[in-house]
Amino acid sequence: MNTTTFDTLAAARELEAAGMNPTRAEAITNTIRAAIAEGLVTKPDLQAELKDLELRLVRWAIGVAAATAGLLFAALRFTGV
Repeated sequence: MNTTTFDTLAAARELEAAGMNPTRAEAITNTIRAAIAEGLVTKPDLQAELKDLELRLVRWAIGVAAATAGLLFAALRFTGV
């Protein structure tokens, strides 16, 4: 998982500049920092997972196509066509 940086001091100062009291600004920025530290998913994480899922889907589709062809071949041999 990629790391995401979050400048809590800058965020708190921005919230204070917008009129929020310092205690609330600090609490909000600490909550955001904790959420990031607990494993916030980033765009590169999602892209990597999507590539993995695409590969698994292609493999599954090839397997289904091979199984279908095998069943069709077996049915044709069984019926003598």
